[in-house]
Amino acid sequence: MGQILVGTCSWTDRALVAGGWYPPGRRDAEGRLRHYAERFGVVEVDASYYALPSERNSRLWAERTPDGFVFDVKAFSLLTGHPTREAVMPDGLRAEHRDPVVLDEVWARFAAGIEPLREAGRLGSVLFQFPPWFRPGQRAQAFLQECAERTEGWPVAVEFRHPSWWEAGQDEATGAWLTRHGMAAVAVDMTQTLPSSVPPVTPVTSSRLSVVRFHGRSTAWGTGSKEDRFRYAYDEDELAEWLPRVRRLAERTEQVHVLFNNCCGDAAVRAAETMTRLLDGDAPAARVPRGLLMDLPRARSAPVPPPTPGPRPTPARSSSSSSSRRAAG
Repeated sequence: MGQILVGTCSWTDRALVAGGWYPPGRRDAEGRLRHYAERFGVVEVDASYYALPSERNSRLWAERTPDGFVFDVKAFSLLTGHPTREAVMPDGLRAEHRDPVVLDEVWARFAAGIEPLREAGRLGSVLFQFPPWFRPGQRAQAFLQECAERTEGWPVAVEFRHPSWWEAGQDEATGAWLTRHGMAAVAVDMTQTLPSSVPPVTPVTSSRLSVVRFHGRSTAWGTGSKEDRFRYAYDEDELAEWLPRVRRLAERTEQVHVLFNNCCGDAAVRAAETMTRLLDGDAPAARVPRGLLMDLPRARSAPVPPPTPGPRPTPARSSSSSSSRRAAG
């Protein structure tokens, strides 16, 4: 049975910091991370999606967390074909993901930025979340192939946001490609009432890692503001639905990361606390109305070692040049 780590997709979200989950005396950058790492074994770094990660921040994160704690680092937006602001590009480079010179430089800087985490044994995975317009086809395959070449040896997790990747007739090919490249498929929980809803499938494509990301079940997903999309609090029954699936994943992989992305107020950390308790088999807490924020006792997950590391991340130059929130808080 593999180990199950539960956490959230940010520990520095502004609403969380302002909401009182962090106690007095632990509200500075160092105190917040230490407080979080005493309660959970994994966290997702989403700041690296908005700006390239820095070696300094990665080194500080490693120093401030215990052995066994891991960071899942979200890939920089340019590397997954998302729109990227020119203001966050290094050295005046254009935000053009089809420019081979730009790509080579951005890939190199991203790799350097996460290297301290890898050296310290804190790199759980690098998450490539592809945009909702990224659909199966020749262009997508070429883009994915370039990603695979550049990330050889990295622990990689892939989330597709267009549902066609996991629909009947395509799902087997998607799983086979990820398996061939040793990349972990990301399972998602989200509302199933929209045309863009990704089905909650749980394919295992890597023996080292599986990842489940809980986005919340807001029907404003894809249309509303950021707050509207992520304003959702899971009730206990909704989380309990996932217990058999998470445990089955753990039977087939070294480690499972269960991450809550409903980062609105303290909803994500409360859901992570509840999921930890459910996985531990503790007695149920008092039931709360669906959709309301939960005020539950804080559970603590002992950190465990990350999956067996691969070779040092040294992304190669592309063989196909045309295809291809926050500080140290």
